Amino acid sequence: MLKRRIMRYLNVSEDDYSIYFTTNQTSAFKIVGDSYPFKSNKKLITVYDHENEAVEALIESSKGRKARVSTAEFKWPKLKIHCKKLEEMLSQSRNNNNNNGGIKTKMNKGLFVFPVQSKVSGAKYSYQWMNVARENGWHILLDCTSLGPKDMDTLGLSLFQPDFLICTFYKVFGYDPSGFACLLVKKSDPSVLDQSCFSSARGFVTLIDCSREGENPDGRILGCQSESFQNEALSDSVQQNGNCDSVLQGDAQNEECYIECKALDHADSLGLVLIGMRIRCLVNWLANALLALNHPRSDKDVQLVQVYGPRVRFDRGPALAFNVFDWKGEKIDPLLVQKLGDRSNISLGYGCLKHVWFSERYESEKNNVMDKKSKKEQVKNDKGKKSVKILKEISVVTINLGFLTNFEDVYRVWEFIAKFLDADFVEKERWRYIALNQKTIHI
Repeated sequence: MLKRRIMRYLNVSEDDYSIYFTTNQTSAFKIVGDSYPFKSNKKLITVYDHENEAVEALIESSKGRKARVSTAEFKWPKLKIHCKKLEEMLSQSRNNNNNNGGIKTKMNKGLFVFPVQSKVSGAKYSYQWMNVARENGWHILLDCTSLGPKDMDTLGLSLFQPDFLICTFYKVFGYDPSGFACLLVKKSDPSVLDQSCFSSARGFVTLIDCSREGENPDGRILGCQSESFQNEALSDSVQQNGNCDSVLQGDAQNEECYIECKALDHADSLGLVLIGMRIRCLVNWLANALLALNHPRSDKDVQLVQVYGPRVRFDRGPALAFNVFDWKGEKIDPLLVQKLGDRSNISLGYGCLKHVWFSERYESEKNNVMDKKSKKEQVKNDKGKKSVKILKEISVVTINLGFLTNFEDVYRVWEFIAKFLDADFVEKERWRYIALNQKTIHI
């Protein structure tokens, strides 16, 4: 069955976790937010250095259920977790007096949402934070959506045993930007979620065979292929289902079904070592090559590219966050860089770094680095009082490498970014766009 094949790919035991398929990762996060008992476990802590639509859906859902939301901060410039502040958040005492003997017993504090690594900056985080959270009475949601194929083999779930896992298959099955995802719930403690809310939640899907071929005269299925779940196949093979009890339908007992998953098989044939080594070499080469670009004939040594987060490291993730600067040292709008990349068939992303903490040493850089525009958000303290918090962000260009990325791909990215060394490159592209009688869209 496809369910067992995917569980084996994720390196998760069916004896430990139940798997539920969802339309995308946003649906998976929202289902947890709608079903988790925030009335009794009122706190939510997230650890993300960037704006994440799926996590925002979880936060909005939890706030609607009176949860108190806290977010970890990240030290500039390497974007490492501010350990002291996060440890204080996790260890805030919440005890309950036992009526019988006056003994203080630790209660569950809430939900701790922890990603293995950043999707934007590529920074990796220590798994020991899950142990710290567990010791302090938190339920753990492990976000594995940033992991690539075979990375789950190194996770060691038996050591940490998170209560929930969310995985996505973006760049593994097809090209859908959202990709279908799955939510895994630990079987040993199924009562954590509100079953009535969980079973009626929207976003669950059923995976069915979309290309049945080779039927014999008796109508018995001899084979069915689900090769790579590309856009058309996925849209035909995913059906909305409001009942989690029938999330995955197996084949009839009298049917013999062979499922071919080329993407999973290819990842298995390459193996963890080869995939990890290739991605690590490619992302480090790209970071080195981009940082080596300097504007010619400028009054001062102005770098073309500034990389945010870890630069060249052995254990960094396959993501890179950077910005492009002109010869005057002014940042070029990341959305413009992304748009010009699309014209050259270069797949670049756009992201926003958030919750960045500047020490006194880097306080002078803060105003130059942060975007001029800011957002306002209402927050509550532990006493329930509301206050307005000003959130500043750093808009960046992002790039993510997959297990099929090769050197030609990253070289084309470097070649495109190097074009910005021409001081008139952006203006030339703008005039070329107008000359083609296309409408100018202001973003």
